Amino acid sequence: MAYLLNYTRKPVSKELYDFKLAYSIHLAVSSDGVEYCALNHNSGILFAKATENKDGSLNSKSLKNPWLFVLPDGHYGVAAVRIEGDGGEDLESKGCVLLFETDNLTEYREIGLLRLGDEYIEQIVCIYAAETNTVRIFWREQTGSCFMSEIKEIGDQKLIKTPVSCENIFDIYAYKENIPDKTGIEGAVVQNIIEISEETARDLQKKLLTPVNIGVEFPKQIEAANLQELRQYRAKSLYSDGSSTEKRVDWDLSNVNFEQKGTYSISGKIHQDHFEFPSATNRADPCIGNWNGKYYFIATNDADNNHTLYIREADTIPELVFAEEHLILDSDTYPEIKGLLWAPEFHEINGKLYIFHAATPGEFFYEESHIMELKKGGNPICKEDWSRPKRVVRKDGSDICEAGKEITLDMTCFEWQEEYYAVWSQRQFLPKDLGAWLYIAKLNPDEPWKLLTEPSVLSKPEYGWANNHTFVDEGPYALPREERLYLTFSSAAVDTSYVVGLLTIEKDKDLLDARNWHKKNYPILTSRSVEGEFGTGHNAYVTDKDGVIWNTYHARPGVNNVRSSGIRRVHFNIAGEPVLDMTEELDLVEEYSNVKTLLVVS
Repeated sequence: MAYLLNYTRKPVSKELYDFKLAYSIHLAVSSDGVEYCALNHNSGILFAKATENKDGSLNSKSLKNPWLFVLPDGHYGVAAVRIEGDGGEDLESKGCVLLFETDNLTEYREIGLLRLGDEYIEQIVCIYAAETNTVRIFWREQTGSCFMSEIKEIGDQKLIKTPVSCENIFDIYAYKENIPDKTGIEGAVVQNIIEISEETARDLQKKLLTPVNIGVEFPKQIEAANLQELRQYRAKSLYSDGSSTEKRVDWDLSNVNFEQKGTYSISGKIHQDHFEFPSATNRADPCIGNWNGKYYFIATNDADNNHTLYIREADTIPELVFAEEHLILDSDTYPEIKGLLWAPEFHEINGKLYIFHAATPGEFFYEESHIMELKKGGNPICKEDWSRPKRVVRKDGSDICEAGKEITLDMTCFEWQEEYYAVWSQRQFLPKDLGAWLYIAKLNPDEPWKLLTEPSVLSKPEYGWANNHTFVDEGPYALPREERLYLTFSSAAVDTSYVVGLLTIEKDKDLLDARNWHKKNYPILTSRSVEGEFGTGHNAYVTDKDGVIWNTYHARPGVNNVRSSGIRRVHFNIAGEPVLDMTEELDLVEEYSNVKTLLVVS
């Protein structure tokens, strides 16, 4: 038997952990009910959705006094008091509690509000009663009165409200004797504890702790006729969640003669590229492209307030860190292209190389998505080999949105099941600021500055982590796999609250229908993911010659420092989902980095 602690957190500060993050469900596990391990970097994993007004604007919401309880058949329920995002009373939720259901304690379905009465609810307790197959609900109103009721199913709206004495009810059902006075978890505000199986506890740790290298496998004997054949062998690195990945080995072949048959004892070290953070200071929204056997780095240039775009070229990704920069676009060359050159990305479409980026003829409110094409046989680091930027438009050539009232930016492109798509961030400022939403449309591969279909909304900043300090979903980038497509995106303000969210869709589903996408309720990369990196976000992916997928992102090397670029390997956990917070130390533990084998030269 194991124990699961449900808690919220005390807000720390606007910069580090404020109310929209603290007022969410956090989880910790324990094998003995005394010492607890906080999951997900001591960050929330369940947030209330924002409500939407008739004009499309959102009202952020948070959770207070959440209660986690067991349901039959391996299900769990959550009941919580819904409040305003900043912690104030939510008028829409007066007399109600918000209900959720989950099968695995990591993915939750928001069922909606359950009306219990007419007064604000202060505290809620739910207990499944096996003898009656009902959920018993006890609650205390802010008036001080207490009541109980029973429902047959978690979504049942039919209940009979019965007054009860408040004395001892909440102490009894909170299992106070099993809750430690000090959990050792920073800022924890304990709500309740439930018993779970050891298997469930292990599954939670696998899903909500960053995997760590726990071993390596390599054949005891291999056969190779030459160096090229030897390099085909890969070491298998094993991780704490049950996942694995293959890695190249750098061999010591000082005693090997491929011209002479025989058996040689050889040793090697698992190859690991090293990247210090930051890899590029004052460079945000980084992207690395692979073109004609070389790698190219481009990013938003914060050093000159976003007036230029520079490209670096190298034979390997590590060499990009120290490569020379070449100017390929500025705000002086073209009269319609001025400041705020944002979020450049390389994309290959039908064998041609393009750069998607945002630009404006002058004012911020005219910022729109553009595209440049590399001429046939052109050199990516040569400014003259890039076409004049074109504004991305609809199929009929009309504007995507009304300039001066709305902006588009962070447009990305990807191919999925033989069709090209564009996803971008679009924000209406007038007549009312609706925040930034993600849109999707098919893209014309023959004229990639034109959409093939009407734009449709893909995601809105509905969770507290996405509307923290401002309502923003932006910076999308696709990560295709065999059976599903991942789309990461960035949310909140471009300060320490900046985070990376995850959208997933299964193969053969219609990408233009937002209902087919699954949005993870919590972000997968935050300021708490890697020590010393704040405001992580706006990432992109590149695959190197060894098949390793790398994540480029920006973060701040300190709360008040400038946005700077970082590079880290993308791992895929036991569920196949991308892991973006696996540092080099977790990726390859020193004691497992050396391998030995017998090489048979035939």
